[in-house]
Amino acid sequence: MISSIYAALSALWIVWLSFGVIKVRRAKQVKLGDGNEPELQAAIRAQGNATEYIPISLILLVLLEFSKAPIALVHVGGCLILAGRILHAKALRTDNLRYRVLGMQLTFFAIIGLAIANLVYGGLTVFS
Repeated sequence: MISSIYAALSALWIVWLSFGVIKVRRAKQVKLGDGNEPELQAAIRAQGNATEYIPISLILLVLLEFSKAPIALVHVGGCLILAGRILHAKALRTDNLRYRVLGMQLTFFAIIGLAIANLVYGGLTVFS
């Protein structure tokens, strides 16, 4: 399954972001919460945003693959998800609003596109 590649890469990305939170926690000596530390707040939100948007994206990606959509479409969806989440997380850590907006645009484009593709390809299998 192609979607398993993107699920695995997304899982590794979330773990990477989690390690980033741990690293900042240790450096700032914050055991719980964000300690009012902007760097830790950014790391926590980067991780949180990934865990908020990746699951629905992957569900849509897997369902699209099960619907026998073109392989290229599944790859495009997976690449958009990863690119959007990576750009967004990097932007949060560097306070780069331009890349943050681009990351969210790619993420929303992926989710909307995957949802529409599922309606088209999933709908076709229901009525055939």
